Amino acid sequence: MRVLLINLSFFLFVLQLHGQNITSKPDTISLKKNYILAKNEFQLFEKEHGAFVQTGNILMHYLTWGNRSGTPLVWIHGSLTNAYECVQFAEKLAVEGYFVIAIDYYGHGQTPIPPHEVSLYHVADDIKVLMDTLLIKKAFIGGFSRGGYISTAFYDAYPNMVYGLVLEDGGSVAFNSYNHLLSPAEVEKKIQSIGLDQLPKTLFDSELEAYCSIYDMSETGTQFELLSWISKTTQGKWSVGNDLMLFFNMANINQYRDLIYNTTRASLFGESMALIEPKIIFRNLCVPVLILDPISEEDIFPFEKENSALQKKHPGFVKHILYENTAHNIHFSHPRKFASDLLDFLSLAKTH
Repeated sequence: MRVLLINLSFFLFVLQLHGQNITSKPDTISLKKNYILAKNEFQLFEKEHGAFVQTGNILMHYLTWGNRSGTPLVWIHGSLTNAYECVQFAEKLAVEGYFVIAIDYYGHGQTPIPPHEVSLYHVADDIKVLMDTLLIKKAFIGGFSRGGYISTAFYDAYPNMVYGLVLEDGGSVAFNSYNHLLSPAEVEKKIQSIGLDQLPKTLFDSELEAYCSIYDMSETGTQFELLSWISKTTQGKWSVGNDLMLFFNMANINQYRDLIYNTTRASLFGESMALIEPKIIFRNLCVPVLILDPISEEDIFPFEKENSALQKKHPGFVKHILYENTAHNIHFSHPRKFASDLLDFLSLAKTH
C-alpha cells in the first residue's frame, strides 16, 4: 500500500507530495469515483484493523495486525501522519509472528486534540491504558520522529513495561541539541527560512475536497489511506491536520522561537517535546535500543555524534544503524532495509 509522506521536519516545514505537480488540475470526475471506492475500502480496513480505547485523556484510535499471542510492538507515528504510516512493515511483522499496535495520538488520524493541556507523557499514559486493556504486560515500543520521543517518554514513565525501544530519527537526543549549537543569527536565519506563513490549506468544505487536495496524481488507485488524514471539525468543515501547528507550538515564528529559547512559554505538548533529555532518561539504560539514523545534507536531526556516543556508553544495549542519503523518514525511503533491520533487532532483543 502506498503511503502519503507528510513529514514535519522541526527545522523545515515542507508538505511533500512525492511526484505530484500540485499546480496541475486533477480529473475531478475520476477523483470522485476514486473517493467513493476509497470510502468503502477505508471502512473495510477499519473493520478488520481499527479500534478505539477510552483513556483518561481522550478516545484514542489505533490499528492492529497479527495474532494477539505474538510478541507485541507498539508503534507511534511521526508529526502530521498517523497509524497508517506503518501499514507496509506492520504486515511483514505480523507474518513473522508479531502483534503490531499502531496508535493515533492527539490531533492525528481519528484521535482528536483533548480539551485540556496534554504532553508527550500523557500519550505515554494513554499507551499504558491501551496495553492494560489488551492485557499486554510488556511490549517493544517504537516510533518515528516525534513518535520516537514519545517512545522515550514511555520508557521513562513505565520502564518495566518495555522489552526494548525502536527510535527512528527521534527520541535518542534532546530536541534542541543542534539549535543550541548555532549562533542566534544562524537560528534566526533558519526560522525565517521555514515559511510558516506558507503552510498548505487545511480546511475544506467537504471530505471530497480534502481528499482531492492530498491525492497523489503521480500514483493510481483509490489511495484510501488518505482518508485517515481527514477529519470533521466542530464547525462542520473538513480538516487535514487542522490546529496541529498551534498544538505543536509551531504556528508562527514567535512560537517557534519560544520552542528554542523559552520553552515554558510554549504549549504543554510543545514544551514537553523540547524538554525531554534522553541523556537523563537513559542514564541507567537496561533494555535494548535500536537507533535508526538517517544521514544527508537535508538531515533535520544531525545527531550522529550524539547517537554514536550513546552507543559507546551502552554497548550491550544500543544498536546504531546509519542510513546514507536519507533526509528523515527511513521506513518510507528504504522500506525493505528498514523492515529487515527492525526484524533482526526484534529477534535478537527477544533473547536479551
